[in-house]
Order: sequence, then structure tokens, then C-alpha cells
Amino acid sequence: MIDPISSNAPGSTTGAGPANGLDQNAFLRLLTTQLTTQDPFNPVDNTQMVAQMAQFSQVAGIAEMNQKLEAIAGALTGNRIGDAASWIGRAMLVEADVATPLRDGSYAGELELGAAADQVTVSLVDENGSVVRNITLGAQEAGPVHFSWDGLGEDGEPVNAGPLRVVVNARAGGSPVETATATWTTIGGIQSPANGGEARLVTGLGLLAPDAAIRIS
Repeated sequence: MIDPISSNAPGSTTGAGPANGLDQNAFLRLLTTQLTTQDPFNPVDNTQMVAQMAQFSQVAGIAEMNQKLEAIAGALTGNRIGDAASWIGRAMLVEADVATPLRDGSYAGELELGAAADQVTVSLVDENGSVVRNITLGAQEAGPVHFSWDGLGEDGEPVNAGPLRVVVNARAGGSPVETATATWTTIGGIQSPANGGEARLVTGLGLLAPDAAIRIS
């Protein structure tokens, strides 16, 4: 990022710019001093004068552009927060190997198979290492594969298992198939720091940046 050069920079005083740059007033004073103290028999070359003026114009233009970019960035940040606020109550798909219960108690996610598989099984494992549910998906082509569980036990009652680790077993001809895992998690709120930092979404997987969302449902 280009550092702004401005007479309003922290630590500046009236008529003086920051230590590592010149504001317009300081440049004009320097130019006037140079003209009044130059050797009349060896004046500053016109080419040098034009080059100095061009350099100052370039620096001033960069400072102005930087201010405009900061204003645009602030406006975009506000829009992103507004967009993210509209996601509250919905679900987002994020890269994760942990699945959390959605609003209806179900669990869902998506696998990305690097190659076709003869057999794909997804196991949902609790914090004690016990398998809560096995989901058999059978043979699958390469690419995205959806999986889900309604969160109900054999008796039809909610299991209420909490967060579950997703363990994937995908094989082709006895060899493992490379797999990436993403899960759906509910967005419960948005956290916008008072210091103007980046907003975070409050989800079942913790605080996540809005750009972590692969898809919104």
C-alpha cells in the first residue's frame, strides 16, 4: 500500500509535512529559497526545474489517489458488512472437517473427490472418538459429492451430538482417493469490531470471515 503524504498526517505541524515527505507549502518554500539563493551566474537549469515540478505533481497526485482509494475501501467495507448482515439465520458452506448441527438439527457437507471412487463412506465422529453416524455414498464420480444426516437416531429422536468430526473413506481399486471436505454451518450473527477491523460471522464453527463462505444457503 502506498503511504499517503499529507499535511494532515499524525505528528505534522502547520506548514510542515511529515519527516519523510513534503506538503505543497513546504515544497513551494523550498522552491522559493532555491530561486532566491541561486548563483545568478549559474542559475538552476530549466530542465531541472521542470523535473522538480513534475515530481511534485506526481507525489501530490499519488497522495490524492490514496485518499480516494481509502474512501472507496471504507465504502466497500460498509457494503460488505451490510451484505453479511443479511446472511444471519442462513447457512454457509466452508472448508472444514468438522460438522455442526444446523437449525433443524441436521448435518450436511460436501466432498470434492480428486478422482472417481468405487466406494465412499463418511463417518461422523464425536469428541470421544465414537462413530455417531456412518453415511454410505457408494460409488461416486470425481468432483463435488453432497452428504447429509438428519440428526436423528434409530429411534427417530434427535441425537443432539454437537460438533462432529468428518472422516472420509474414499477408495478406488483399493487405493485412497484424495478428498477435500467442506461443511455447512449456521450463521447466528455478525461481529463488527468497534476499532473498524474486519467483520466476522458468528457461526457454529466459531468466528469466520465473510469471504470464507463457499456458498450461502
